[in-house]
Amino acid sequence: DVQLVESGGGSVQAGGSLRLSCAASGVGYSLYYMGWFRQAPGKEREGVASISSGGSRPTYADSVKGRFTISKDNAKNTLYLQMNSLKPEDTAMYYCAADRLRGRVVDGTPDYKGQGTQVTVS
Repeated sequence: DVQLVESGGGSVQAGGSLRLSCAASGVGYSLYYMGWFRQAPGKEREGVASISSGGSRPTYADSVKGRFTISKDNAKNTLYLQMNSLKPEDTAMYYCAADRLRGRVVDGTPDYKGQGTQVTVS
């Protein structure tokens, strides 16, 4: 099993920045694609960003390209999401995700996900 624990959410004004972290542990986690997806009340899940197990080949949703950066520190078993130029429409619960298939990370249906961290932009 893989365990994922997010942190770093909070409330920020439009134009501000936040950095989310996801501490990962468990068997096989280091071989998985990882990423972030979000869900706002009454809206569909949206894949935000994904990255390969080695920490390369990032992908981003069009809605966050140029503003968000995903990265991974394998030595610390931690995934990050740097979010800049935040907009009110970025308000959502953000989940860390891990799966053997990148597609499941991207569409928000991974085998493993954390409990979520709330991001509110006003």
